[in-house]
Amino acid sequence: MARGVFLGFFLFAAACGSGGDDSTAGAGPRTGGTPTTGFPTGTGGSGGSTSGTGGSGAMGGTGIIVTVPEGGLGGSGGRSDGGSIVGPVPADFTKTEAGGYKLGPPVTGAGTMDTGINNQGGCGMIVGVVRDLMGNNEMMGHADFERFSGSTATTGLVSSTLGADQKPVYASLCDVANPPGASCANGQQTTGKTNYDQWYRATDNVNKPYLIYFMFQTQPGTGVITFDSQFFFPLDGAGFMSTGRGNDGKMHNFGFTTELHTKFRYQGGETFTFEGDDDLWVFINGKLAIDLGGLHSSLRGSVNLDTAATTLGLTKGNVYWLELFNAERHTSASHFRLDTTLTLVDCGSIPPDIK
Repeated sequence: MARGVFLGFFLFAAACGSGGDDSTAGAGPRTGGTPTTGFPTGTGGSGGSTSGTGGSGAMGGTGIIVTVPEGGLGGSGGRSDGGSIVGPVPADFTKTEAGGYKLGPPVTGAGTMDTGINNQGGCGMIVGVVRDLMGNNEMMGHADFERFSGSTATTGLVSSTLGADQKPVYASLCDVANPPGASCANGQQTTGKTNYDQWYRATDNVNKPYLIYFMFQTQPGTGVITFDSQFFFPLDGAGFMSTGRGNDGKMHNFGFTTELHTKFRYQGGETFTFEGDDDLWVFINGKLAIDLGGLHSSLRGSVNLDTAATTLGLTKGNVYWLELFNAERHTSASHFRLDTTLTLVDCGSIPPDIK
């Protein structure tokens, strides 16, 4: 996929900032919030995971979501290069266009509390959870996977505030055949709350959760840290062992979700950008900050924390949750890229449904 936002092959890992305080205002339970507006409406870039064509990314509106210039985001806010741990991606990680990832152990039985990362004194990676699901084209497969299609983001599939269980709240939109065209330009996208809730909640015989570790790299002189995988298939050879042919001509395990829960200290000037497919929701302080839901080709959304501070309820100096939910639901591509200037003070938390 030809794109002008590649940040180079600098093999550096990003460190979480030290001194995080979980009890600091803003990092506690989620409360209220107002819906965000101005979500992307443009078509996806080439090489997405569905039938969408054309375009170079999402077209920004007047709300929190904005179009990111080619070349990525810089800015003086947030972290600095001096807080980074410098070194190559470990040999047991899958090296990607920027940074790398490693599939961790499966989460079985009563789950796990141990992330395998020591948060004390900074860290060079963060931990999340990936869940493998089977496609609708397989026996006992999930009705929402390998079924629908689209080219643009379908916003509004989830509520504007995160649930008390730290999961997105299903909003009952575009979940019937021939839904309203004004809200559901790409047609049906899901099959109801019960099935959607299985995307990010441990469900026996429906999904298989694993820990996953991400390493970032720095773009020297910018304060930007990046993870970029243009072929993001962390469950190849694991889970249900389902396979489909990717746009690289190889067989991969499609049909999975990725979930990240971490914290950052808001200092002013920070930005956070995601680019990829398919569904993507980012919550900051429990409020929806980026909405790239639905089946679509690779799209890009960004939030400038200073611009969104009032909507997100942010005060400089405080620690807040950053929580990301992604779903790879359709062949034949899987793009996953994060760029941010945030200073992380937590190296990832295990979600409560599998503790």
